[in-house]
Amino acid sequence: MTYLGVAIGALLIPLILTGNAMYVNSFFISGTISTNAFKLRLLTSSCSRTSSYLSSRYNHMNNNLPLALMSLGASADSGASNTCHPLTNNKRKMTAITTTKLTSSSKNEADTVSTTTTMTKDNDSKAKDNPILMGKNNPLLSSWSSESFNLPPFSEIQPSHFEPAFTIAMETHISDLKAIACNNEPPTFDNVMKAYDTAGRSLSRIASVYGNYCSSLNTDDMQAVQRTMSPILARHRSKAYTLEGLFDKIKAVHESDMGSLTAEQIRLVERVYTDFVRAGAALSKEDAKEYSDISAKLAELTTEFMQNVMKDEEKYELVLTKEELEGCPDGLVAAAKTAATERNVKLPTDTNEPHVKKQKVDESKEQQEELYVITLSRSLVEPFLVYSTRRDLREKAWRAWTDRGSRKLFPKERDNIDVGTDILKLRKRQAELHGARTFAEWQCTDRMAKTPENVMKLTQDVWSRAIKAADFEKTSMEEYIREYGSDIDKALLPENGGQIEPWDWRHYAEKVRIAKYDFDESLLKPYLSLDSVTNAVMSVANKLYGLKYIKREDIHSFHPDVDVYEVRQNLPQEGNSEKDKLIAIFLHDNYARKFKSGGAWMSEYRTQTKNLPPGCDSIESVPIIANSNNFAKGEGGNTLLSFDDANTLFHEFGHGLHGTLSDCTYETLASTNVLTDWVELPSQLMEHWLEQPEVLKQYAKHYQTGDVVPSELLDKMKAAKAFNSGFDTVEYTSCALLDMILHNRESYNAEDGFDLSTFEEEELKKLGMPHGIVMRHRPSHFLHLFASSHYAAGYYVYQWAEVLDADVFAAFKEKGNIFDPELAKLAREKIYSSGNTVAPDQLFREFRGRDPDVQFMLKKKGLVREE
Repeated sequence: MTYLGVAIGALLIPLILTGNAMYVNSFFISGTISTNAFKLRLLTSSCSRTSSYLSSRYNHMNNNLPLALMSLGASADSGASNTCHPLTNNKRKMTAITTTKLTSSSKNEADTVSTTTTMTKDNDSKAKDNPILMGKNNPLLSSWSSESFNLPPFSEIQPSHFEPAFTIAMETHISDLKAIACNNEPPTFDNVMKAYDTAGRSLSRIASVYGNYCSSLNTDDMQAVQRTMSPILARHRSKAYTLEGLFDKIKAVHESDMGSLTAEQIRLVERVYTDFVRAGAALSKEDAKEYSDISAKLAELTTEFMQNVMKDEEKYELVLTKEELEGCPDGLVAAAKTAATERNVKLPTDTNEPHVKKQKVDESKEQQEELYVITLSRSLVEPFLVYSTRRDLREKAWRAWTDRGSRKLFPKERDNIDVGTDILKLRKRQAELHGARTFAEWQCTDRMAKTPENVMKLTQDVWSRAIKAADFEKTSMEEYIREYGSDIDKALLPENGGQIEPWDWRHYAEKVRIAKYDFDESLLKPYLSLDSVTNAVMSVANKLYGLKYIKREDIHSFHPDVDVYEVRQNLPQEGNSEKDKLIAIFLHDNYARKFKSGGAWMSEYRTQTKNLPPGCDSIESVPIIANSNNFAKGEGGNTLLSFDDANTLFHEFGHGLHGTLSDCTYETLASTNVLTDWVELPSQLMEHWLEQPEVLKQYAKHYQTGDVVPSELLDKMKAAKAFNSGFDTVEYTSCALLDMILHNRESYNAEDGFDLSTFEEEELKKLGMPHGIVMRHRPSHFLHLFASSHYAAGYYVYQWAEVLDADVFAAFKEKGNIFDPELAKLAREKIYSSGNTVAPDQLFREFRGRDPDVQFMLKKKGLVREE
């Protein structure tokens, strides 16, 4: 990821996907995530590229969030106190004020909290006969003030709670918006924009939990709820945007004299107005109805696409014996054993499924205990492709991995090609309703890039350089095989009629890396335990921004794997009685498991804001941030990461800092609610600190001996890091190019020659795709594109942000101090804290004093030579 905006069935969940971050379902409204509801940094597959030093940022993405509430003005607050809990209506209020005394500052950072419960007369009378309306039987509707920091009551929440909770919360949200639309006072910033920013708080907090569960705890029951709710939430989103009189109020403020407003308030007016226009508020009634129908159908289809991929990843298992893991390092063997144990794997006796290995079963307990499994988790399958000496098994694993979501993997069950085609047609029609020629054209208008042509200019420039680098890498592998290869290896050489196939590339690239640079990444992994890397990233955050992460063993989340931290900001001692203050709660969910989407992402249960309703618990201004990874859990509690896994952790942590350090008045503009091609800067910038010797020499310590990583090993890693960058860049850039080409088409009809199943092959041939490399995300499992609309015609944003992050980090290198306090302060102000209060191109200029320079990115990738 990466950050990914995900919507809940067209609802509102901005999600940050790791290297593959993404927004879910029909969040196709805008390049900004101005949804006051729940940010999730979607990023698709987990980042465990053992064969490359590069981050698998392009894989960060959550696969499972719905999209319905995006940009509804519902605040992303998920931990409301009584004032913020359901059944608020601004027409006829009956208010009961209660005061709660909190004695522990570690529970909620307040001594006395005044909370207000508000409900309408109508709801009040209904509530007497319906305990769910009062929230007595539904934890999603009740006050969360008894939970530490107003966290969701995870232990009480069941899938069955979501539908009734959403039903009530959606009604309340519409009531909040009607109060704005029906206000007889002249429209002003306060009675329109400020009120809109806080509307629908109960819907936001429910949506935030729902979105996180859809990605991290998506059981069969939860998937059924998701299928039911996706179109309902999509229609609610459309209803909210087209509510009679609401857009008129917003338009009136937008067209008024704003001279008395602050710059941040003007930005809020501009962004809300833009979001409404892009969501169809300015369409005719007939077109708005069609737009709503399309949004509902998109919500169904994107949910189906996501769940199809998730089911394939859950079901597929390549079951192996110890002997069949020949060549694999101990850490990978241990992870494959752990996966087999967790899945209770047994050898299949018979199967017609093309990718499941057939073997006879020895019923002895001893043999069953010696089974191992390679799943479709990137943390398992990519290392297997690197190290396995069994070419036949590498091919089997590669084909299953790249065929996810297609009929080739499980022919009788699912096929995302047809689903994807239907999604493309609906997006095209949405763009037409906005007067755009193509979806790509419409999508780019609210991004830094502005036009598809600008995107293509950058990606094609990188593409031509990457192809040359990849060709050089292939030549190096062929030379290695000629000199050191066996007769079987030499059969792959062109003079013998063979060629290096996609399931061979990573394997031989690693052999060249060892031979040419004497760098074996498996020797680095023991120094990169999950604990060590976590300590390292938190230390970097402390040195740069004065943050302290305090683990709370006494607070339990939705799964035992999840660690909960208080995040506290160091305070200057002069004039302060306190040493620090609470600024966020951080949930760290690191392991792959059943019912969890693949990939890595950042999300939020509550977004930072200063615009709280009167009487609301002040803890509600403190964000609740979550990072989700998919690392293969090691045996005995020792989880060892590849360098790319570690890079993923730093990447997602950067997204987390974007939410943690947010310092905005209005939630609509806060945190990661920024233009899509800016949202990856905070995450990708954080990656740079991982490879710095100052960090590695302090925290990269052997998990058994405690020895510091040898300088010689780091030197070898540095020398080898550029090798195979051509492969990595081709893998990613092919996806970015095809994404833009695909969404810039004017027809997706078969009679016009379109077939998504052949589109990939045809376009890659035109581009000159090197043999032996495939798209990182093929159409049938390209979640960034088809699990939501946010990253559609937008997968380029990772590369766009690479230009920015390389330039920004160059400023630290130029200072001669990667922890320079003045630059760190400026980075915090301009990159991490400003949210969407200022246009991103202006923020960059305020940090660097000029526009970005692409040369820093090209040098970092090894695509140009340093002079």
